Amino acid sequence: MKKAWKIPVAFLGLGVLWELVCLTGWFSESLFPSPISAIVALWEVIADGSLFLSIGASMYRFLIGYLSAAIVATILGLLLGWFISAWEFANPIVQFLRPISPVAWLPFIVLWFGIGDTPAIVIIFIAAFFPVLLSTVSAVAKIDPVYLKVGANFGVPQHKVITKIVFPVVFPQIISGLRLAIGTAWIFLVVGEMVGAQSGLGYMIVDARNNVQLDTLMATIIVIGILGLVLDSLVRYVESVVSSKWGFGAEGGRKG
Repeated sequence: MKKAWKIPVAFLGLGVLWELVCLTGWFSESLFPSPISAIVALWEVIADGSLFLSIGASMYRFLIGYLSAAIVATILGLLLGWFISAWEFANPIVQFLRPISPVAWLPFIVLWFGIGDTPAIVIIFIAAFFPVLLSTVSAVAKIDPVYLKVGANFGVPQHKVITKIVFPVVFPQIISGLRLAIGTAWIFLVVGEMVGAQSGLGYMIVDARNNVQLDTLMATIIVIGILGLVLDSLVRYVESVVSSKWGFGAEGGRKG
């Protein structure tokens, strides 16, 4: 709570700086809308309901893509981190695919899945998949062998070690990967919606650009930033709860 006041002050400072840039006359109003123009445009899209429809469409795509990637990457990361020899085989492939921007796959995605919701969902899945996978594999590979010895002493069956011991121990590290992935996925949501989609925040940006409504475009950018901040805050809250309740990390390591 002590730091809560810093958030509005920071945004107030950003707004003042934005207004000062506009007052300098470096850019005309038609090229760089003022804060007042953006707020007026924001109110207009709120009043006509188009903003909420766009947010709903974007959140639908985002949740499907992000949650699918989180589930698949976590399960795969647990298995690859546990079976070290399998990860040694898969790691070069992952490191080869990971640096490739999801946008590079967009032409193929559109050809394979057509236009609509699916291309954006696939882009989000790709963007979120690798951060979660790598954080999970790293956490499992570095788990303190003491936890495994405790499980063996309590007679935990071998086939339940991953679900009963490994997953709870490495979950705080997985949460960190989920937080990193949520920012990346949110960025590429807009990119995915700018190609082929007929709704959503990315489509609003394209539509505003095509109609030279830069005030609406700026208002949409503000909304995207606010929603990204809210999503990050939610994951940070979950991370803090997990850290306080499961305040242990993965140290040491296992050898394959």
